[in-house]
Amino acid sequence: MRSRHTLHLVRRKCCRGAEHRGAFSAAVRARRTRILDSVIDTHCHLTSREYDGRLGEILDGARACGVHACVTISTTTADAERCVAVAQSHPGVVATAGIHPLHSDDPIDWEQLRRAAAHPRCVAWGELGLDRHYSHPPLELQRTVLDAQLERICGWAAEGLAKPIVIHCRDAFGDLIPVLAASGLPRDRFVFHCFTAGPDEARAVLDFGASISFTGVVSFRNAGAVREAAALVPDDRIMAETDAPWLSPEPVRATRPNEPRFVTHVARALAAARGTTYEALEAILDANAERFFGPLVARGAAA
Repeated sequence: MRSRHTLHLVRRKCCRGAEHRGAFSAAVRARRTRILDSVIDTHCHLTSREYDGRLGEILDGARACGVHACVTISTTTADAERCVAVAQSHPGVVATAGIHPLHSDDPIDWEQLRRAAAHPRCVAWGELGLDRHYSHPPLELQRTVLDAQLERICGWAAEGLAKPIVIHCRDAFGDLIPVLAASGLPRDRFVFHCFTAGPDEARAVLDFGASISFTGVVSFRNAGAVREAAALVPDDRIMAETDAPWLSPEPVRATRPNEPRFVTHVARALAAARGTTYEALEAILDANAERFFGPLVARGAAA
């Protein structure tokens, strides 16, 4: 087991220079002056059918638990427009625009994707990436759609639609990281969401330059390797999410569907894995989310 001193050295080594660390520390200090016991759910799927007819109730429950912002994530081009519509209708919700690798065989309307991304409440691209866990759609098709997305994202960024990118990667780190590196897009503008691998994969992502986001999996009894990975991520490159409606965390793992309000349990599990307090980590998580996704997810600005 690594000592706390060793973990400190690892985190310090992974940070991107003294100037960046100084700016990050200032953001955390500012965040700590606000009301604590609130956190941002940086990845959920509010357009899922599990929430049909209950979305207002779900979001009210999240706010009552101190979750002041949610990022609802797109999986298809049609879903991107639905996510934007949800963000338009609900304070504290922002959206993304992208094609999930497991939806690579769904109909694709690139203009629909661009239109959704151009909306002021769309704060990121994604989720996009590769998934080797399932055999369908085939990896070749996933790769074709991924390449097409990255090519368009590069072009649209040059036209003024530069946004951070939410990455889905399951059992495909060796395939995906070189593709992202070759895209030429800024490496610190990627976040690998729902990280469920171990320390070696985490180091590969960190060496690439991206951030890492954790779900309720970090709280599961059999997820020791995920907790090891969470312990070595630098303070300025870690985020928390639910990936709701899936992956309910302990101590509510039996609750279905998962909800954004349970992101506080994810944050507490992360704090325990990193040997810190929830209050200290909450400030770090919010500072990172606000820096990555922009001011619309900040407390008081997400309206």
